Amino acid sequence: MHSVSLPSRASLVALASLCLAAPALADPPRRAAKIADPQYVLISFDNSNGIAEWKRSRALAARSGAKFTYFLSCVFLIPKDRRSSYSAPGLGRGKSNIGFAPSKENVSDRLRQIWIAHGEGHEIGSHACGHFDGKSWSKADWLKEFESFRTVLRDGFRANEIDDEPDGWREFATQQIRGFRAPYLSTNPALFQALAEDGFTFDASSVSRGPALPDRKGAVTRFALPLIPEGPKERRVLAMDYNLFVRHTDAQERDDHDGAFEQRTYRAFHNALETQLKTDRQPLELGFHFTMMNGGAYWRALERFAAEACVRPDVACVTYSDYLARTSGGNPPRDKLGG
Repeated sequence: MHSVSLPSRASLVALASLCLAAPALADPPRRAAKIADPQYVLISFDNSNGIAEWKRSRALAARSGAKFTYFLSCVFLIPKDRRSSYSAPGLGRGKSNIGFAPSKENVSDRLRQIWIAHGEGHEIGSHACGHFDGKSWSKADWLKEFESFRTVLRDGFRANEIDDEPDGWREFATQQIRGFRAPYLSTNPALFQALAEDGFTFDASSVSRGPALPDRKGAVTRFALPLIPEGPKERRVLAMDYNLFVRHTDAQERDDHDGAFEQRTYRAFHNALETQLKTDRQPLELGFHFTMMNGGAYWRALERFAAEACVRPDVACVTYSDYLARTSGGNPPRDKLGG
């Protein structure tokens, strides 16, 4: 774990997202019949804040037939003029490492993107609220943060006086959030105790040497983002956009004028998939943020990869909960899958 470059607080607080126009949604491409034992690919997004990125990722899913998991930070459902409604464990009211939503209108747009994505079969998971490092939190602290997330999501429409709350929203918010990823991938034993007590079925905060089966022991299944070979020397790097950003430019923004960062990332994803297809077919997990790092190089690489991989009959790009439901020994979801 110490060899992994994890996101620093400063880098994730203020990185600006490119407001790229999202392509129009399209029907998923026709696919050949699925095989019995596909290679699974699990693609996820942390924070899930930018509206443009919601639309762009959903458009990619529509083109490729993929289903994504969005780990949402709940402060983006709280406008900055209501920031005092949230308090993290051990901190005063209105504190957040990643800010708050700029306006009620912005919250409204995000709520509607969440609901549309839910209806399209994507999964919404929890990334807690204020993006704090909880490595020293107690079980009670984690449970407090989980309750804050649940309450903010449940009351997203009403607390912000937004009309037309969808039927089923409150049930979705209180009963269908099954997965968690810790900010900074920072965990402790108290977190896993709290996850089990609160009814979560999976956690996606661990790191592994390479693609690996999840650890199904205990009440909460533990998934791990893999280290994968990358670049001319094939040094391993965490399969997450931020870690590639650190690898390529030391987390300093640089436009990818010659496409080198995009190509290196695409090749790393492509080769990791091909290795699994030829060997033991462990699930391949890829992590992203709603931030365009190095001019959007990593999102462009993801779009190329998903457009080629997720349409293959021997590959299934699915949510974490769908993976658990499709594979033997998975923890049963609280109710219907696909949320």
